[in-house]
Amino acid sequence: MSLTIILHVTTSYLNLNLNTSKNTTKVANFKVKLRTKPIYHCDPLLSVVSNNSAMHASAQPGQPAIRSSLIDPDGGALVDLVVPESKKASKALEAESLPKVNLTKVDLEWVHVISEGWASPLRGFMREDQYLQSLHFNSLRTQDGSVVNMSLPIVLAIDDETKERIGSSPIVGLLGPNGDLIGILSSIEIYKHNKEERIARTWGSTAPGLPYVEEAITPAGNWLIGGDLEVLEHIKYNDGLDHYRLSPQQLRKEFDRRQADAVFAFQLRNPVHNGHALLMNDTRRRLLEMGYKNPILLLHPLGGFTKPDDVPLDVRMEQHSKVLEDGVLDPETTIVGIFPSPMHYAGPTEVQWHAKARINAGANFYIVGRDPAGMGHPTEKRDLYDPDHGKKVLSMAPGLEKLNILPFRVAAYDNVEKKMAFFDPSRAKDFLFISGTKMRAFAKSGESPPDGFMCPGGWKVLVNYYESLQTEEASEQQAVLSA
Repeated sequence: MSLTIILHVTTSYLNLNLNTSKNTTKVANFKVKLRTKPIYHCDPLLSVVSNNSAMHASAQPGQPAIRSSLIDPDGGALVDLVVPESKKASKALEAESLPKVNLTKVDLEWVHVISEGWASPLRGFMREDQYLQSLHFNSLRTQDGSVVNMSLPIVLAIDDETKERIGSSPIVGLLGPNGDLIGILSSIEIYKHNKEERIARTWGSTAPGLPYVEEAITPAGNWLIGGDLEVLEHIKYNDGLDHYRLSPQQLRKEFDRRQADAVFAFQLRNPVHNGHALLMNDTRRRLLEMGYKNPILLLHPLGGFTKPDDVPLDVRMEQHSKVLEDGVLDPETTIVGIFPSPMHYAGPTEVQWHAKARINAGANFYIVGRDPAGMGHPTEKRDLYDPDHGKKVLSMAPGLEKLNILPFRVAAYDNVEKKMAFFDPSRAKDFLFISGTKMRAFAKSGESPPDGFMCPGGWKVLVNYYESLQTEEASEQQAVLSA
């Protein structure tokens, strides 16, 4: 994996209102295997605050000037769309008589994303002008004329029946997958959902088998509804992991509490192996060499929709806990959180969204590897995207113009040293590249990877997960035969 650090230094300003009510919304029926044991024996967020004083680092000679952590969010202020406690009852009463729109599980994840400010300055599902800007320009122009990145359309689809039910109403209520009232969408606009255009421009392909397309677009309605969002309560999933779903506002407060003077984010949807850890630890070393006193790692696994063959979120979180418990990463300089966005597997288009959202969370460095947010072509034996395009696009993306990119070398397994190390082309034959696909194949078969590839505790979590799947499959087959 080749690695790049992305530094965010652009800001733009737009007056936005914030509120900080502490309500919760229950969401059930998510197919998540719950663990009876705590995911983390020692919550990294409760570790001792570093005694290092909070100082802005100065660039060394020959290095770019670098801004400290907690950069301004897009639009100048974080969006918070949760209704204040004092207005909750009246809003709920108002919503009772409104036409209703039913949300899917993926829709609800987007409500979560929008309401907490990950997509700031966006204040609701996109209206048509915002949708077209996002789809064609990967950006939005704010009221003051500045441009913010917005590479993925964040939209809500409805069918013909729902459109007819809404009629001329300028406001609708939003119902969760269980039928509970989630919020209100006001000053609405309904427009045509051209699925083929959306798919082609987002993925650069209309090949069958794109996971997000099959999950959230193909079965969706032929209309899109945009408007201003208000959420009655904070979104909760009640899966034992909600305390890791830290909002951008909570993360920024935690960075302040830890006196971080740099924050570097690492997004992942796979288990952490020692190559990942090498890159994260080396990033921190480089930041210290650049003059920072207390760089903090935001280990930020994606927690929304993922394709069926990806390792489930609860298993990944348990595996991440072992990485910290075994000392592969330092809990005192690491914050573990869950990024609530669904996964598109849209390569260079999607990686812009991942980087933009971490700006809003307060990270000023973003680690990006080979083929970020990519996947294999669904019908051909090749990658869907060029593996180097993600980091190149980030350096040119609208709304992210002042990113500073620091390239990293490729990490692979060193058969001589028996550990993950940076690839040395002069002795290429000594290195073994273990992809995520190969790693999952090892775990499924019960075959152990080379010593030093992953901490033993973390690997055991994966093996146990795949063994449980095999046991379930055998039980199901036996039940079918018995029937």
